[in-house]
Amino acid sequence: MRLADFEERVWEVEGVRIVVRGDEDDEVEDYDYKYAAIENWSIAKLVKMRVRPRIGSAKVVVIRGNGEIPNGNVILRNLRESYSHE
Repeated sequence: MRLADFEERVWEVEGVRIVVRGDEDDEVEDYDYKYAAIENWSIAKLVKMRVRPRIGSAKVVVIRGNGEIPNGNVILRNLRESYSHE
């Protein structure tokens, strides 16, 4: 899966914007989840459990709805709500 498609797939499944540092045409493992992670997971847990195993050591950043980078302790429910204010 192309890196650009991976980022878009995470958005579709998780409702979370991520940016993975690399060329948009770099190949990574498919993001093959059908359902979003539960809302009380932290950002750090989402990255550790679902994103990192598919992208390896590439740097990944999660983006809040206002464009800021939240810390890893923010829970997914709050992060997802931040996009509704765009």
